[in-house]
Amino acid sequence: MRSTFSHSPTLDSTRSVRLRAAALLTLALVAPLLSSCSLLRRPYRPDRPTGPGTTFEKGVASWYGPGFHGRRTASGERFNQNERTAAHRTLPFGTRVHVTNLDNGRTLTVRINDRGPFAKNRVIDLSYAAAKDLGVVGPGTAEVALSLLDGPPEPVTYTVQLAAFGDGERAKALRDSLNGTFPETEVRTDGVWHRVQIGSFEDRKYAEDLLREISAMGLTGFVVAR
Repeated sequence: MRSTFSHSPTLDSTRSVRLRAAALLTLALVAPLLSSCSLLRRPYRPDRPTGPGTTFEKGVASWYGPGFHGRRTASGERFNQNERTAAHRTLPFGTRVHVTNLDNGRTLTVRINDRGPFAKNRVIDLSYAAAKDLGVVGPGTAEVALSLLDGPPEPVTYTVQLAAFGDGERAKALRDSLNGTFPETEVRTDGVWHRVQIGSFEDRKYAEDLLREISAMGLTGFVVAR
């Protein structure tokens, strides 16, 4: 026998009310999570600068000096705490950045030659000289605004080349033997030659300084443009 059961208006209305209530409850629970989500509340840190003179980043600046003086930076050159340089996470080495201390209004131009800072919520690590001029040494940190002075430099850099091999494994073996002293040693290949090179410098002078250091260790090499 065919069933004669059918939905009553009262049951449909009750079910609709319950569904709407469940939806509202879900929204109430999820909304606070969405409002704090990093996708909706990004810090003032665009993926890339927008052009010379434009403020592209704001945040906390810190500084480093005596403990790192004379050590190699990520660019390969020696860190000199008395030069007006800085570390940034992403800007190309050699980029000149205009830094404004928002706490006291002081401004200064620095050259990026290192990577960092790695402390959370900091946007730039200044050398001792730069931090001193900006009034950051005493307090240790300061709120700053960053803008490009003239944009990233032309992609012409120098490196010290030690050897070129047709055999990639020989190139890797030489690289591995040097990494303890020169961690920036790389093997760069064009598919035919595997070149063992150290450092990436926007100024040829720094590459020549490295070459002299390598020569004093009994190694041979020469400076090449990349």
